Amino acid sequence: MNNVKELYELWLRGTECEPELHAELESVAGNDEEILDRFYRNLEFGTAGLRGVLGAGTNRMNVFTVGQATQGLADYLNSKGGGSVVIGCDSRIKSDVFAKLSAQILAANGIKVYLYAQIEPTPFVSYAVMRLKCESGIVITASHNPSKYNGYKCYDPRGYQMTEEAAAETYAYIQKTDIFTGIKSADFDTALAEEMIEYVPDEILEEYYSLCLERPLHPEIVKDSDVKIIYSPLNGTGNIPVRTVLERAGYKNVRVVKEQELPDGNFPTCPYPNPEIKQVFECALEMTKELKADLLLATDPDCDRVGTAVLTGDEYKLLSGNDIGALLVNYILSQRKALGTLPDNPVIVKSFVSTKLVDRICEKYNAKLIDVLTGFKYIGEVICSLDAQGKIDDFIMGFEESYGYLIGTHARDKDAVAASLMICEMTAYYKSIGKTLYDVLQELYSEFGYYSNTLLNFVFEGADGMAAMARIMSDNAANPPEFIGDYKVLKRYDYNTGICHDCVSGEDSQITLPRSNVLAYELPEGNFVIMRPSGTEPKIKIYITGVGESLEKAENVSGIIGEAMKKLLGK
Repeated sequence: MNNVKELYELWLRGTECEPELHAELESVAGNDEEILDRFYRNLEFGTAGLRGVLGAGTNRMNVFTVGQATQGLADYLNSKGGGSVVIGCDSRIKSDVFAKLSAQILAANGIKVYLYAQIEPTPFVSYAVMRLKCESGIVITASHNPSKYNGYKCYDPRGYQMTEEAAAETYAYIQKTDIFTGIKSADFDTALAEEMIEYVPDEILEEYYSLCLERPLHPEIVKDSDVKIIYSPLNGTGNIPVRTVLERAGYKNVRVVKEQELPDGNFPTCPYPNPEIKQVFECALEMTKELKADLLLATDPDCDRVGTAVLTGDEYKLLSGNDIGALLVNYILSQRKALGTLPDNPVIVKSFVSTKLVDRICEKYNAKLIDVLTGFKYIGEVICSLDAQGKIDDFIMGFEESYGYLIGTHARDKDAVAASLMICEMTAYYKSIGKTLYDVLQELYSEFGYYSNTLLNFVFEGADGMAAMARIMSDNAANPPEFIGDYKVLKRYDYNTGICHDCVSGEDSQITLPRSNVLAYELPEGNFVIMRPSGTEPKIKIYITGVGESLEKAENVSGIIGEAMKKLLGK
């Protein structure tokens, strides 16, 4: 605690030039618990960059922690020969401030900056990094976290998130940087005049829209369709891009949720701007009293994820990320096969925690399915590998169950702009033959089997929470369960050690995926459990696959396993 108090005093002195942060620190004087939470650790810089609560302290997102990270990035890039960086940001509180500050610091260190002049979706930075041949990219975003969060995400020169090796090297430079005296910064207007900072050209945006508009498979159906859409950008970056591509594709009946239309980092009608959560659709559902839309769409603040609800009979059913992932894979593979445009060796890539229903769909269409660890950079790596082999056209689609999809290879990160366009086309196509997306999903279950995919989140706030998460993961690795509920564990996977243990034969085998803090348990009849700490939030995530002869039975199995996992975690 003494070290924490020393840090607090240091920050009191160091923040005098930032009145807002200084006043915040003064307001917690004498509050040991509050001071501890702000200073018990530094925000970790990893492959996902930084993410944390806004405020004063080493465990907070502020101009000093962002400045230190950017100076570290500049030093890392200069050690490799310098170059250029694209910077973009979303609508969150302080996003524009952090983006401008990052540009000034990079420019002062001799690194050319391409700055988006307005808020833009995260995948736009991924594209611009490749298009402008930059050495890195920065996106100021906390994705779908609550409004009190912000984040700082860095890109590899190939357009996906920074690799473990590059992140570790960058973090070493960050740690060497004095947070108050070790940061260089240029005057913004001067750097702009000297062309060390340049706004991203409008033609880059136009190119992106054109690439998205190459994705549709049945553009003629869209132009003749009367499909009705209600869209919400959740006060984020999707408003202009998603509406632009839908309008250019020919959709005539698109209405936008007014309360969630304009950028607002406070997210007044959706405190958790996450399209996985039903609450974000409340305003859209209210609009359906006047307009019976076929489809409800919501993109998260940085527009790399999209959630949906579809009209089925007289009610709207929310579809999960797994549902939409399976529907998109089936739609694209089936339609491209019918059109004769499916390559001989099509490739689908998904995170290993995503639905196994896709495995069965891929088998039907002789598509190669590649499972990767959670994190879209792993999907980006597969695309780059295919590109290096001259097989990039084999890539069809990548997705994660957390509502992230990439259709095409124009980006190396999930893209809710192109995904929204394809979801709308899929809706229009099936409507033209008298079906809803929900109807088609039931047909997939009937053909391939019933899978219930459940995600449980267990939150662990503060210093004690971080310690509890580490303890739970290490305890379960050291003392793995023999049973989960009434289900015997057949195989257990420890991704930290890279070992799969067959509990029946007693034999061990190697896991081919990279090392990661993940535990998994294979249960009878295709049931499965995966547990891992989130890389961006203070929570442990439990992914459950329940299999049954009907959806009701699969959901029941999933529920039983879920209750057992709660007891295992002491919740």
